[in-house]
Amino acid sequence: MHTIAKEYLLLFNALTDAEETLRKLEARLMEVQRQAEELFLEGADPGTLNPD
Repeated sequence: MHTIAKEYLLLFNALTDAEETLRKLEARLMEVQRQAEELFLEGADPGTLNPD
């Protein structure tokens, strides 16, 4: 059985943590974007909305 050097374990764990943090950040940004769009549409005049 091969052993993995401590340096690689450290790097792998740091990358895994960073990846999880980025996933959470992406989800948060998407949620805030959705909320901002809802607020915009609530305040928009329905006659001026583009149907696209």
